[in-house]
Amino acid sequence: MDDNSQAQSDGEGPVFVRKRRKGIYILPNLFTLAALFGGFYSVVMAMQGHFDQSAIGIFCAMVLDSLDGRVARMTNTQSAFGEQMDSLSDMVSFGAAPALVSYEWVLKDLGKWGWFAAFVYCSCAALRLARFNVNTHVVDKRYFQGLPSPAAAALVAGFIWWCTDLGIAPPTVAWFMFAWVLYAGLTMVTNVPFYSFKDVSMKQSVPFAVIVLIALGIAIINIDPPTVMLGIFVVYGFSGYVVYCVRRFRGVPVSVISTSTDEPDERGMHK
Repeated sequence: MDDNSQAQSDGEGPVFVRKRRKGIYILPNLFTLAALFGGFYSVVMAMQGHFDQSAIGIFCAMVLDSLDGRVARMTNTQSAFGEQMDSLSDMVSFGAAPALVSYEWVLKDLGKWGWFAAFVYCSCAALRLARFNVNTHVVDKRYFQGLPSPAAAALVAGFIWWCTDLGIAPPTVAWFMFAWVLYAGLTMVTNVPFYSFKDVSMKQSVPFAVIVLIALGIAIINIDPPTVMLGIFVVYGFSGYVVYCVRRFRGVPVSVISTSTDEPDERGMHK
């Protein structure tokens, strides 16, 4: 009967009512597509040798990625399609793009070791995103299980941006970049807890001093964006291990899994 459905009216014959077809919400997916473009732009700039612009593309993708979910919740336009689109966009912008940019920047000079590090990072990003999708409903919302992929991408892109800004020759930091990329990649798939900031409500009123501090923070970033942005994400990139050690020392459980799952095949991922 195609997309028509039949309904029975009072005292009359059957009435055919056309079903409403499902569509795609435009607003949140526009942010997701823009974030995807940021990752694509980053790769294109790296191929042309503009590594500062390449790093900026990844940071722009981070900002847009943080907005699409909030926009969807604020406008009540969440959808399963949007969730899948967001994951695919993250894989490109925070998985493939940083791996390819770092390889094009200096890792290719290391031969097989270079593409080994780039592939490890890319595969860890895919594994981290897959685990995040599986564990969404069982992880403590206050923490991420492992380093989130945007922060890992910021570690890689931020270091490239910083070196490019200072004029540091890539070959002089080739092996450090090798270790840096491996650290960012492997930390994504650990069980180390990283604070998610999801318990910070944007709808609550704050003291006036908080707004002043935010303004000061923006001004500090503008003084030297590459150095400040790298510094912020270096601190965050190691903060999870500090939290892990403090919890261990205090005898507090370090797992961020708040509830168990009934699916036995996934229990090993929650330890």
